[in-house]
Amino acid sequence: MEKKYQAFVSSTYQDLLEERQEVMQALLELDCIPVGMELFPAADDDQWTLIKGLIDDCDYYILIVGGRYGSTHSSGISYTQMEYEYALSRQIPIISFLPKVPDNIPAGKTEKDAEGKEKLEQFKSLVQEKMCRYWNDPVDLGSQVSRSLVKLIKSNPRPGWVKADNLPSENATQELLELREKVLILEKELKSSQTEAPKGSEKLKQGGDIFHLSYEYEKYSNWEWKRKSGEIDLSWNDIFYLISPLMVDEADEYTLKNSLNSHIYETIKDTELKDLERGKFRKPQITDSDFQTIKIQFRALGLLTKSEKRRSIKDTGTYWTLTEYGDSIMVNLRALKK
Repeated sequence: MEKKYQAFVSSTYQDLLEERQEVMQALLELDCIPVGMELFPAADDDQWTLIKGLIDDCDYYILIVGGRYGSTHSSGISYTQMEYEYALSRQIPIISFLPKVPDNIPAGKTEKDAEGKEKLEQFKSLVQEKMCRYWNDPVDLGSQVSRSLVKLIKSNPRPGWVKADNLPSENATQELLELREKVLILEKELKSSQTEAPKGSEKLKQGGDIFHLSYEYEKYSNWEWKRKSGEIDLSWNDIFYLISPLMVDEADEYTLKNSLNSHIYETIKDTELKDLERGKFRKPQITDSDFQTIKIQFRALGLLTKSEKRRSIKDTGTYWTLTEYGDSIMVNLRALKK
C-alpha cells in the first residue's frame, strides 16, 4: 500500500529561507508532505497549541540549525527549541542538521548579543546528543536531508498517510478483525497448553500411582559374572522428583539414566547388595525398556520435551528439558514448605 510521510521542518526563518526551500524541494521529490512555520510567521500561545498538533500528526521531524537562536517564548526558550523538545517528548523520529563550519555563516545571519550566542551553543549541544548531520550550503543540505530521510524511513517506519480509496473495504476490515480475534484465541490456547496438563492426561498413570521400575546388575560368583535383575516401586512423583531438576536447563539421556541408577543403588545397597564384597558386583542399571517408558509417560503428561538448543554436528545425543507445566510441577514437589 503506497504511503506518503509527513515531515515537520523546524528552524529559524528569515536567515534560512534558501536552506528551507532546498529541504522542502527534497521532501517533495521523496513524495513526502512538508509542514513548517511558513504557515505561521507569527508566534503566540494559540499558534503554539496548533503547532503541537501539527507535530503530533507528522511522521518525522527535521531540525535545521543555522547561526541564530531565534525568537523566544516568554519562558526565554526559542520556539525552534520548544518544537524540538516537544517532538523529542512525543518520540517522533528526529534528524537534525547543523552547519559544518559555523564561522562561514554571514555575519547578518548570526546572533549579535552574547546571551543569544550562549543559548544557541547550549541548544546545539542538546541537539548533538541525538542523531545529526552537518551541512555546508543549501544544496548540500537538501542532499543530506534526502539521503538521511530515506535511511530513517527504512530503519524507523511510521504510519504515514494513505489515500482513502486505497484503504481496505469494510468487509476486508471486518475479516481482519475476525482473524486477529482467532489468533488471540489460539495464542491463549497455546499458552494454556504450556502451563496446564494436556487434555486426556487425567486417564494416564501419574502422581502417586506406582511404577515397578526394573533394573539389572552383574554379580561375581563361582568364578563367573552372572546377570541379576530386580524391581523397586516408585511413584511417578518420586521419579519426577529425582530427574526434574536436571532438566531445568537441559539434560542428556545419560545424565537422566545415571540419576535413576544412583537411586536404585542407594535403595538396594543395604539389602540385596549388603553381603556382596566390593568388586564382586557391578552397579545396577535401569532397563532400557523402563527408561523409555518413563520418558514417554512424562512426555504424555506434558512435563518434558526435547530441547531445541543448537549444538555441534558431532553431538548426536538426545537432550530433554522441562515444559512450563513441568517446571511448575517440579517446584510444587521440591520447594520447601513452612
